[in-house]
Amino acid sequence: MALSAAILMATAFGAPASAQKGTWIGPPAQLPSAGRGDRTRNLDFLFGALKVAPDDTIAKAIEERIWAQWVISRSDTANLLMTRVKTAIEAHEMDLALKLLDSVVKIKPDYIEAWNRRATLYYMKKDYGRSLADIREVLKREPRHFGALSGLGLILQDIGDDRQALEVYRRALAVHPRLQRIPDVVKTLQEKIEGRDI
Repeated sequence: MALSAAILMATAFGAPASAQKGTWIGPPAQLPSAGRGDRTRNLDFLFGALKVAPDDTIAKAIEERIWAQWVISRSDTANLLMTRVKTAIEAHEMDLALKLLDSVVKIKPDYIEAWNRRATLYYMKKDYGRSLADIREVLKREPRHFGALSGLGLILQDIGDDRQALEVYRRALAVHPRLQRIPDVVKTLQEKIEGRDI
């Protein structure tokens, strides 16, 4: 049975639920402010740990640390705009949220979370072309972005390209082997495309 889009959206594009409840645009208090090199080394370490996480609880904790790194914009202006994006989304003002995200990617094009959020909103509006373009920008900047990979797989499924979706989901699992819900999707698509083992 295929997963509904609503269920998968949480793991596809957005930050984990705990990051979404609070302010998801600033650095967590416990993380020191680090330069770009330190941030890259930290992410490399976290992705290495994620691949060998012994259980789902540890994997989830590592995943949340990765999201915490991704949501740091290092720009007061971007932070302010992202706060307004969050308010607009909560008020179901998607067009306003998109305009605000347009501004963020213009002033801070290396901030992948703005591209990722905009991809999510375009997906919700069924504007797959623009969503795919933004996912491409995310993956150009962070090829290991399991959220964007999952979102790409979801779009491919929606447009009926199950074979490509399966490949993309497998890429996401290569980065994050314990990614929630995706193994079930992979199993379903694998059976559909490659047949059941006898």
